[in-house]
Amino acid sequence: MIWDNLPKPFLILAPMEGVTDIMFRQVIAHAGRPDLFFTEFTNVSSYASEKGRWNALERLKIAPSDTPIIAQIWGKNPEHFAETCQALAELGFSGVDLNFGCPDKHVNKTGGGAAMIKTPDLAVECFRNAVKSTDLPVSIKTRLGWSNIDEFRTWLPTLLNEHPAALTVHLRTKKEMSKVPAHYELIPEILELRNKISPKTKLIINGDIKDRTHALELHAKYPEIDGFMIGRGVFQNPYCFTNHTPTKDELMNLLKLHLDLYDKYVNRLSRSIRDNGSELRSEPHDDGREREGDEKAYLRIPSYEPLKHFFKIYVNNFPGAKELRAKLMETHSVAEARKILQG
Repeated sequence: MIWDNLPKPFLILAPMEGVTDIMFRQVIAHAGRPDLFFTEFTNVSSYASEKGRWNALERLKIAPSDTPIIAQIWGKNPEHFAETCQALAELGFSGVDLNFGCPDKHVNKTGGGAAMIKTPDLAVECFRNAVKSTDLPVSIKTRLGWSNIDEFRTWLPTLLNEHPAALTVHLRTKKEMSKVPAHYELIPEILELRNKISPKTKLIINGDIKDRTHALELHAKYPEIDGFMIGRGVFQNPYCFTNHTPTKDELMNLLKLHLDLYDKYVNRLSRSIRDNGSELRSEPHDDGREREGDEKAYLRIPSYEPLKHFFKIYVNNFPGAKELRAKLMETHSVAEARKILQG
């Protein structure tokens, strides 16, 4: 099982919608990969739908540098969890993670993500359907609670009683989003719950983890933690899984790689459209859901505008970065961005 073959502590790139897609994961693998990747979350109801399946499969595409990688899925339909999990092993994944923590209001409105905290019986049913449908280890990512920190004292035991392979706890509530510091002071009590209820479950801490150095500092203080998940820290330093401080040239090379991967991805999707008779949608389709009234299958393709959100990751912390970033933000295509970088 993948969770037993990782170092202690292990480091994971947090799954972030619109960020940790197949392109960005390859960029981070080039800079210095974590011990484990997660995909962006995929809606199980999209996979279970004939129209939505192509979109779901696009979100589940992996590159050779991604492995080992965990597929993260979300939804509220237990049968759809089962159907999706049946396919994941054949797609090359090392495990499946259930997203019970996403705070996005659109996801929560459907009953998925962090809204599962309010329906613990349904969450358990979804987990059990996932487990019985796959030989892959099933893990869970969640938050402390919906609106009250104290909810973790009943919510986490509910999950631990199901003995997931791993449990990632973002140390904030849904209501808190990322507006307050992560509640590191609760780590000892969470460890105690894990050790008492499900000692074989790997415990992963998420929230405000900056980089490898920070993770190791926390591990020295709490050695029973198995792993750490870095999310927004990667925006400050794409080399955060190493001890390396990148030079300007290295950062520019990462940006150029990302642009190359974008072109490669768009070209591949265009071929898929021709081969499958599907229709292209250029705007982001951020949660993989079908659109009401759709009669055709659509392939999700990233537009250029969201790609510009990555520029601040690479064009940062060196003389002239602000001015260069401003020029890049005015571009409308990869070709225009490359011209500025060459100039």
